[in-house]
Amino acid sequence: MKIAVTYENGQVFQHFGHTEEFKVYDVEDGRVVSSKIIGSDGSGHEALAGLLADRAIDVLICGGIGGGAQAALAEQGIELCAGASGSADEAVEAYLRGELVNTGANCDHHHDDGHSCHDHEDGCGGCHAPCGVRGKNAGKRVRTHYRGTFNDGTQFDSSYDRGEPLEFVCGAGMMIPGYDAAVADMDVGQIVQVHLTPAEAYGEADPEAFITVQLAHLPEAAELNVGEQVYLQDVGGRPVPVRVAAKDETTITFDANHEMAGKELNFTIELVEVLD
Repeated sequence: MKIAVTYENGQVFQHFGHTEEFKVYDVEDGRVVSSKIIGSDGSGHEALAGLLADRAIDVLICGGIGGGAQAALAEQGIELCAGASGSADEAVEAYLRGELVNTGANCDHHHDDGHSCHDHEDGCGGCHAPCGVRGKNAGKRVRTHYRGTFNDGTQFDSSYDRGEPLEFVCGAGMMIPGYDAAVADMDVGQIVQVHLTPAEAYGEADPEAFITVQLAHLPEAAELNVGEQVYLQDVGGRPVPVRVAAKDETTITFDANHEMAGKELNFTIELVEVLD
């Protein structure tokens, strides 16, 4: 598998139609085995989509992208993962872990609040944030501390415990919707408590995301136990994280839902810094 990332100085370049370089990663068995930087050799979404197709790229990771570019990539059979930011290498690792969320076309050129995008060839003037997220911090790189708990008070994660704030672009699809919405209007130093429904978090569990396989067809799964997380490959050879939901003498059932799907979540969020 080959993954291309819009690239500039080690970071994910935020404007697909104007990227001058891509970093291309060769992936085998879910791991990066080599990488190289290539020039864009053109401008506009059709030229870039054609270039990626000629290079046999399977996946594009980028920041801002418009509907025209998304359509051009789809025509070439290239999977899109938009809304990424920060280190290009880390974005690829997050994708391979199944942690990178695709925002799709993340600028529609129309806002009620007076903000508008200039209509460049790639369909996006470079908005960092999907137009559905509004607030003074939308599209800005921010750092937050947080503590996440279930309704019974059990903590499932905490940046405080790790001693390092979480850095992300607010509204770029890097976070669950409810978290983005909470941070969008916060002031630096402010602490808020939010309760998120499944729709505002990881969505409801999809019953069609359960996959049952005969152990005879997947002998390497014989040693797996219920609750373990493993990676399967989709039809394109891409790694898909799943958990073992059930197992008997003849079959094994995998759950491809996110482990938090269907859960209500509570967050204490502290806005530590707005970087841009």
